[in-house]
Amino acid sequence: MTLLLPDARRLHHRTALATVVSFFLLAGWDYSGLDLVMAHWFGDTTGFSGESHWLWRTVLHDKILPFPWILEFGLLAGIVWPWGSLTKLPKLRRTQLALTTLAALLTISNIKLQSHTSCPWDLAEFGKTASYASHWAWGVRDGGSGGCFPAGHASAGFAFIGGFFAFRRVLPNTAWRWLAGAMVAGLILGLAQQVRGAHYMSHTFWTAWLCWTVAATIDAAVSWLAARQASRTPATMPLAPLAPLE
Repeated sequence: MTLLLPDARRLHHRTALATVVSFFLLAGWDYSGLDLVMAHWFGDTTGFSGESHWLWRTVLHDKILPFPWILEFGLLAGIVWPWGSLTKLPKLRRTQLALTTLAALLTISNIKLQSHTSCPWDLAEFGKTASYASHWAWGVRDGGSGGCFPAGHASAGFAFIGGFFAFRRVLPNTAWRWLAGAMVAGLILGLAQQVRGAHYMSHTFWTAWLCWTVAATIDAAVSWLAARQASRTPATMPLAPLAPLE
């Protein structure tokens, strides 16, 4: 017998459906060959003119790096000393939010360590030596430096998708703002790397999917744990219904 209430089960079913549908959409993108098409928008046989551009490299790569970590340290501190909207969350959900971000970042980093896929700027058609190979061709070396899949820089935005799951039962509007903010930040950072020749667009999309999946998995585990704890506590009042998501 499941410990989750009917409304909670519906939330998890919607999440699972969104995860599966988006997986097949991304697989379709991979099959379409649009990665190379988009790479040619920004690069040619002489390389990528935007590789060292002040906006794409200095502002949206080098200068932006400390800010996600500042936010993450704030979330970790918020487990014990909640601030802002965190005061509305139980400690278990505050912990979920802070640790989900770290888990997403570690997942992306570990996959990159195993990847032999090289970045667009390493390809022969853009002035280097590598040959294009799908990032799903595990074990296949393309003649470049590898380690390019998925998009690590974009994960600095997408890793905070976990805020959507942490807040959606208590503050649904805040949850949607977290999701929108994480998606916009990740896409901007991913686009900056696309222009520089540092990633294919699919690398950015798959990073978003992986961060979402990590967050959804942790949310399911935390929800099960919370329900189990609640079942062991004598009820003193009726449970309030979940706030609607739409």
